Formats: sequence, C-alpha cells, structure tokens
Amino acid sequence: MSSKITIVGAGSVGATIAYRLSHEDIASEIVLVDINKNKAEGEALDILQGTAFRTPISIVSGEYEDAKGSDIVIITSGIARKPGQTRIELTQTNVNIIKDIAPQIVKAAPDAKYIIVSNPVDIITYVFTKISGIPESQIIGAGTLLDTARLRCGLAEHFDVAQRNIHAYVFGEHGDTSFVPWSISDISGAKIDEFADLVPEKNIAPLDKDGMIEYVRKSGGKIIANKGATFYAIADSVVNICSLLVASDKSVATVSTMMHGEYGIEDVCVSVLNFVGPNGVEGKLPIKLTDEEVAKLQASANALKDVISQITL
Repeated sequence: MSSKITIVGAGSVGATIAYRLSHEDIASEIVLVDINKNKAEGEALDILQGTAFRTPISIVSGEYEDAKGSDIVIITSGIARKPGQTRIELTQTNVNIIKDIAPQIVKAAPDAKYIIVSNPVDIITYVFTKISGIPESQIIGAGTLLDTARLRCGLAEHFDVAQRNIHAYVFGEHGDTSFVPWSISDISGAKIDEFADLVPEKNIAPLDKDGMIEYVRKSGGKIIANKGATFYAIADSVVNICSLLVASDKSVATVSTMMHGEYGIEDVCVSVLNFVGPNGVEGKLPIKLTDEEVAKLQASANALKDVISQITL
C-alpha cells in the first residue's frame, strides 16, 4: 500500500496503533506527532527497528506540517481523568486540546480521513466536526467499535462459538448510556434468543443481557484497575477502521458520526451502523430498531447533549 498515516499523540494508545500498523500492509509511511517530541522520536525509532523483517516502511516522528499528504490522520491526544476530576472538567480539558490541534493538523492535511480516538470520543468527534471546516464524510469517531468488539468477545465465550460468527452491536455513546439493540443481533443468522435452543447438546445457560452490557461498559475500567490503561484492543479497533478506509469497497461499522434526524436525533455524534470505505463515511444503514431501542438511543444522545451544553466550544 502507498498510504501515509499520521498519528497525533504518541502515548500508549497512539504508539500501540503505530506498532500495529507497522505489522500491516495498510501504510507505507507513518508519522508520529506529539507535544513531547522526545517521546514521539523514541516511539518511532523503537517501532522502526522492529520492521527489518517486513516490506520496507517509513516510520518517523515529526511536526504537524509533516502530516502533509496524509491519507489518514488518527487523533489520540488527551488526558485521562485525574482523581477528584469531574467528567465535565475532563471533557473541557480535552475539548481545549482538540481546539488547539484541529486548525494545525487540518491546515497540513485537509484531504485526509480523520479518525478521532480521544475521549470522550463522541464529544471530541462532535467538536472536531464543528470546528475543523472539513466535510463530515472525512471524520470518523472510533465510537462503539471497541464496545462492539468487547460485546462479541463476551458473547463468543458465553455461546462457545467464534467471534466472527457473531453479529451484534453496541449503539449510542462510548460510555455508560451505551446499549445493545438485541433485535438485530444474531449468530450466523440464528437470533440470539434462539441459538441455545438450536444446539441443545451444548447446554448453554440463558443469556443475562443486562449482565452482558455491564460487562461491556465496565471492561475498560477493569483493565485500567488491573494494568493502568487500555490500549491493545482500541488500537486493533482503530487499525480496523484504517483497513476499511483503504479497502476496495465499503463495510459497515459502529462508528461515531454526526446525526441528521436519523432515529429522531440531530446535532450530536453517536454510534449507529455506518458505511465506511475509501470515500470515508458513506452514509448510515438505517436498520429498523424497536421502539424501546430507539428510546435508548435517544436517551444516549440526550446525555451527550447535556454534557455539550455545559462546555465551551
């Protein structure tokens, strides 16, 4: 591939994304940009020195202007919540960071597809969409793609079947108001509620749906409590988005994008099914949800709007 990918933020997430990309054939050039220039340089060199066993790839650290000509820009910059800090305080801090980054990176790479990873990802995606001046089709929030991966992992363990056979999604915000639209969930065509009855010899226990969404919502916190941060699975999710952007045709993914009346929701970014491909976000798949599921999606959107109303854009 001849793609150039710039990653803004060389912390654990950004560096892990760069490392994962160095093992794929998605990019031929990777640029790491960070306010801590020594950190970016060190990460780039460490990753580069492990690429002797693959097709040649360029991995360097640089400035915003070095993003020129990038096909994809991944933004991971931001800070984690500190003890005693409210969600609003954290949100405002990271909003201020994206407001500083956006004009500089967009000036260098106005035609790139942008993947927003910084948290709270739905709000940062919303702010970037509002202030960047680039078409919405070029802006993709990582959204609930990671949550969806966590869901499929949990369901695969419960049903004793490969994750790739599970078609289930997490909608809404990447956070506490996310939910699973079970009405559109299946395992290789078999409805989630019917699968166990179709294979009685497996003796599959009834699925605790509330427990499963709690597993999804609390996975990040559990990992952080055990090891201090999460970065492997989110890196895999972002690399997956990159692969969709350089593919020959579009795929469907739960990413966060601006809503324009879908499911009665406007002017906020949340995750629903989107077509993602070589032209960026190529529209939404307006799959039918139950009234209860629509209400949950609207509640999730309203929770995000409430936060947005309390911050300075």
